[in-house]
Amino acid sequence: MRVVIAPDKFKGSLSAPEVALRLEAGLQAATGSNLEVLRIPVADGGEGTLDAAVGSGFARRSALVSGPTGQRIRAEFAVRGREAVIEMAAASGLAALPGGTGGSSGAGGTGGRPDSASAKSATSLGTGELIRAALDAGCRQIILGVGGSANTDGGAGVLQGLGARLLDAAGRELPPGGAALGDLDRIDFSGFDARLDEARFILASDVDNPLLGAGGAPAVFGPQKGATPDDVALLDAALSRFVDVLAAEIGPRALKAAGAPGAGAAGGVGYAAIAVLAATRRPGIDVVLEFTGLADRLAGADLVITGEGSLDEQSLLGKTPVGVARAAARAGVPAVAVCGRTTLTPEQQNNSGFRQVYPLTALEAKVELCIAQAGPLLEQLGKLIGADLAGLTLAGTHAATTAGTKEPLNV
Repeated sequence: MRVVIAPDKFKGSLSAPEVALRLEAGLQAATGSNLEVLRIPVADGGEGTLDAAVGSGFARRSALVSGPTGQRIRAEFAVRGREAVIEMAAASGLAALPGGTGGSSGAGGTGGRPDSASAKSATSLGTGELIRAALDAGCRQIILGVGGSANTDGGAGVLQGLGARLLDAAGRELPPGGAALGDLDRIDFSGFDARLDEARFILASDVDNPLLGAGGAPAVFGPQKGATPDDVALLDAALSRFVDVLAAEIGPRALKAAGAPGAGAAGGVGYAAIAVLAATRRPGIDVVLEFTGLADRLAGADLVITGEGSLDEQSLLGKTPVGVARAAARAGVPAVAVCGRTTLTPEQQNNSGFRQVYPLTALEAKVELCIAQAGPLLEQLGKLIGADLAGLTLAGTHAATTAGTKEPLNV
């Protein structure tokens, strides 16, 4: 019997590789040695994308780059041949703010507390430096996974990391951050990395917001990064200035890109990627499932297990578990989901392609304990799934929370 375990992270508890390992331990304990398990950590293009790449054969690399407030940090990226995967939160994320406990490749990293000052001054410079490191490694196809960013600088920092100079009317380089763009007079691209002409960029993002206005990056995401209402207005005006100056340098495509879906992703990094790097925006889960080769690796599988920390209405909008379940359905393989908790109705669960759903809250009612003890609880769920694979009837609290019928899995 062959089982594919393809989960996302349980945010605040375990990374996707850790979730997969815990589930496998439970499965093996319940079924013995006749079970073949293939672990494929996945993500939706945001935090955890790097883990998914490494779990699919990419080599982990690192570079010393600028953090969101300018501090030097070591951030990781992944390389396979001429392809690179960059998770921008590793260099420019909230988890990389001073006072945090680690970057974004694991689920448990936490950042320093964002505030008004960091909202205005945080930069995406380190992400640009990671792109340059990938170019140094010989990569010419670069997947940029965005999410969890600390900056609202329109991707100006990315351009600086690639050699552009942002100057005020006196010819002085601007300080980092989105607020400083209000003083932008011109952009000097003479030192822009020439290797970018050979590079192809994929923007892995589910965010479809434009750069500016009521639905733009400052208004929608700025408050999550510490921006006050006054900061939001300041940042929106500064980014508008950035668009005007960039259009004067590269032409009307800079104006068009500001309204493109995804331009507002990652504090506007999507804008710079689309306008200057000619990035193609694609749903994050599609990009990740493609580079992990999940569809091909489902061949011969009897069951797919996927999941994430909270299986809810947001999950239905292209999040990891639903994407995996759809891939499993195309391959004719039944899929089940594990999660910390779920708010989906049985009908929503079935319509999403899950044969059954196994929440940790079926074992431990207190959510805070589910977060703290996610590992052991996931092993217990693995044992339950293993018992179902062996043809045992579902029972107890687990049976009351399944998405579909209460018969054993027909695999």
